Amino acid sequence: MFRFPWAGYFRRNRRFDPNRSESIRVDYRAVSRYAAAVLAGAALPLLVWVSGCVSNTIRPPEGRQPVVMTMEVTGYCNCGECCSWYRPYLGFGSPVISKGPNKGKPKEVGVTASGTRARLGTVAADTSALPFGTIVHVEGYGYGRVEDRGGAITGNKLDLWFPSHSEALKWGRKKNVQVKVWKPEK
Repeated sequence: MFRFPWAGYFRRNRRFDPNRSESIRVDYRAVSRYAAAVLAGAALPLLVWVSGCVSNTIRPPEGRQPVVMTMEVTGYCNCGECCSWYRPYLGFGSPVISKGPNKGKPKEVGVTASGTRARLGTVAADTSALPFGTIVHVEGYGYGRVEDRGGAITGNKLDLWFPSHSEALKWGRKKNVQVKVWKPEK
């Protein structure tokens, strides 16, 4: 186990009497746990930045003009409220689908219909209108790729994936949004 150099005994000066000091025993395991938590907290913004950079890799094809479509755009996340799943047995157990023809069947949370992990840039659409692999650009969200579909997504509707439910609610439902669309070549 890594030991921090300040762990162990050290002397502390009294605040009001500089001539008096005392020795204090510090448990190095507690310091190590605290330092590990601080380091993990410091690394979190870096991880968020890296995950945000992943969505920047989605770009439209070179030399092709987009088709501009007017769509209804909503936000969603991996939660049970957005994706219609729940945990049976008093909130414990594996997630299962809560409604529709697959009700009661196991649900793999965070995995899209195309088999990829949901991340920034994941878009759910009606795959009969916009097939998997279609690149879209939504003002205020950026570029995304159609990798998912949903039961309530039909016609000119898009769902944009967000990492948290609060962000998805903040986006809300926007109607008559101009969306640039690049369908994949056949």
